[in-house]
Amino acid sequence: MSTEMVNPGDPRAAGHTLQGAAGFMRSGKVRDLFDLGGGAAAGRLLLVASDRLSAFDVVLPTPIPDKGRVLTGVSRFWFAQTADIIPNHLVGTSPNDLPAGFTDAAGKAELKGRMMLCRKATVLPVEVIVRGYVAGSGWKDYKRTGAICGIELPEGLRESDRLPEPIFTPSTKAEVGHDQNIGFDAMVELVGGAIAEQVRDVALRLYERGAEVAEKAGILVADTKFELGIVAGPSGDTRAFGEAGPHNQFAEGELILIDEVMTPDSSRFWDVDEYEPGRAQDSFDKQPVRDWLERQPWDKTYPGPALPPEIVADTRRRYVAAFERITGASFDRYLEEDVIAV
Repeated sequence: MSTEMVNPGDPRAAGHTLQGAAGFMRSGKVRDLFDLGGGAAAGRLLLVASDRLSAFDVVLPTPIPDKGRVLTGVSRFWFAQTADIIPNHLVGTSPNDLPAGFTDAAGKAELKGRMMLCRKATVLPVEVIVRGYVAGSGWKDYKRTGAICGIELPEGLRESDRLPEPIFTPSTKAEVGHDQNIGFDAMVELVGGAIAEQVRDVALRLYERGAEVAEKAGILVADTKFELGIVAGPSGDTRAFGEAGPHNQFAEGELILIDEVMTPDSSRFWDVDEYEPGRAQDSFDKQPVRDWLERQPWDKTYPGPALPPEIVADTRRRYVAAFERITGASFDRYLEEDVIAV
């Protein structure tokens, strides 16, 4: 879960939206961020989910059509489903909500279904991760130590077993490479005790709500990552962590949910009907891409190989299936009308 940024002029940023638009701040592996400036838009950011896809910490040259719209639509669904647990950053989703003159008709068409107009926030310097099953790095950790991220677990668990109860396992945000798991005490050192306790409580409640809704739709949420922040002050200040001294900037303000929520990119989704503990599970995400890449003569460094059409199509199908199962809505209608409805 690297937070490495790529310059929009870099070929790794294929699929970058609104090239040359005013207020561009940066591109992440998937999302592009714009500051909408002052006036009525003061304190607002535009977050745009592209169709870029990364694997093994490399942004691949081949985008997955409509992937960004799946991520945005699923996040919009979860923001609505969890607003009673924690407020979120979402202000608007229509290109018509943007300041006059921000982009032209072609830009608005590109933004449709993939944009979120958001409140600015100071992002917490930790990845907020909840695990409900023994999988991925958690399975490797458990086999080695009998625990996941230092949390002792019962003996005899198999790969993909459901945990007795969900566990909170925060990690660092690495600028380059992989994040590192940290204990709760280390998180307290980063953000303060009160915020750490609140984040843990909120994260577990969010996961439990999401897991319940998704399971009814035939999807198990094995684990997921949340992003949380503190709403910026009246000046719209979004200083990097540390500029105000150790976690002082987190002492006041409202904790909110930001970025994406329980999407195929931020979560491990399994099909209920195919779930079988004791082995790795197939996922509703970019698993076909990972599997194909593992068979290629590639050293997992930039640049990555171009994906064949059949892998692109299979990956898009999985993302769309996740959207339709979780939301209960038609993805074709979402593309046409920018609404989450049957």
